[in-house]
Amino acid sequence: MSKQFLVVIAVIILGLFGILALTKKSDNTGGSGSQTSQGSNHTTGASNKGVTLVEYGDFQCPACKSFYPLVKQIKKVYGDDITFQFMHFPLTQIHPNAMAAARAAEAAGSQGKFFEMHDLLYENQEAWSQLSNPVETFESYAQQLELNLDQFKADVASAQTGAIINADIKSAQGVGASSTPTFVLNGQRLEKNPSSLEEFKQLINDEITKNNQ
Repeated sequence: MSKQFLVVIAVIILGLFGILALTKKSDNTGGSGSQTSQGSNHTTGASNKGVTLVEYGDFQCPACKSFYPLVKQIKKVYGDDITFQFMHFPLTQIHPNAMAAARAAEAAGSQGKFFEMHDLLYENQEAWSQLSNPVETFESYAQQLELNLDQFKADVASAQTGAIINADIKSAQGVGASSTPTFVLNGQRLEKNPSSLEEFKQLINDEITKNNQ
């Protein structure tokens, strides 16, 4: 067996090991969307009646803002009878600040104040939605909520935050969501969003009745 042939074999073997090492490194480190497959878990209410209402929302979406007071009413009316869950679905193609807003809310959630930031983002949507860079505004909201600002900044920028949001987006696509807000009631996507509290209550009450038969 010639020495040249042995050298070629050695180079091939080393190349294969190099590819395997790079693949393993990529799997371990990942990008902002590959560090975890776990989505967010922001909920209110104890689901005592066995009903969960999920909203896939976008903080820059005007329609989501218009539904925001209605969702607040639902949470107040049902309390612990149902669980309400908000999941991220930023439509970045049409809402350039939506991802930054989702990151800000998720970072606030790391300090136990997701829904407080959620509320501020919707209530002040006009103030930040058209800014070329809303980061300072979001940081002012973090200060208003008395968050640790250094931790907030780090969490906003972290790959883990991006991975959580991307997992929510994948979940939204999995249920067939293409617009915001999209509501899912006990695992079933609503084909048409209710336009009033009474319409929402009818759907929720029907689910409660179904669960107690």
